[in-house]
Amino acid sequence: MTPLNFVLLTVMGGVGAGTRYAVDGYLRPRITHGFQWTTTIINASGSLVLGFLTGLTFEHLLATDASIVIGTGLLGGYTTFSTASYETVQLIEKRAYGHAFVSGIVMLVLCVALAAAGVWLGDSL
Repeated sequence: MTPLNFVLLTVMGGVGAGTRYAVDGYLRPRITHGFQWTTTIINASGSLVLGFLTGLTFEHLLATDASIVIGTGLLGGYTTFSTASYETVQLIEKRAYGHAFVSGIVMLVLCVALAAAGVWLGDSL
C-alpha cells in the first residue's frame, strides 16, 4: 500500500463513520420500533454497495486500489458490526429474546444476500 492510499483510506474511514452517524441520526427518531432497524439499514446498504464495488473490481471496471480505499475505508467506517452486536446484547438484557434472535439472523442473512446481489450487479455491467 502506498502512503497516498493509506492517507486516502484513513480519510475515507472518517467520512464513512461520519456518514453512518448522520444516517443513524436521521433514521433513529423516525423509526420507533424496538428492533434495531437503523443499524440493519446501514449495514445492509453498506453490504450492497461493497458487493457492487467487488463486482466492478472483478470485471476490471474499478481499480483494486480504489476498491480497497472505498470498500475498506468508506464502507468499513460506514458499516458497523460492533454496534449491531452491542444492540443485540441490549435486546437480550431487556429480555427481548425474539428481537435479539431475529436481529442476529436478519442482519446476517440480509447483509450476505445484499452483498451477493451487489456482486452480481457489478459483474453484470
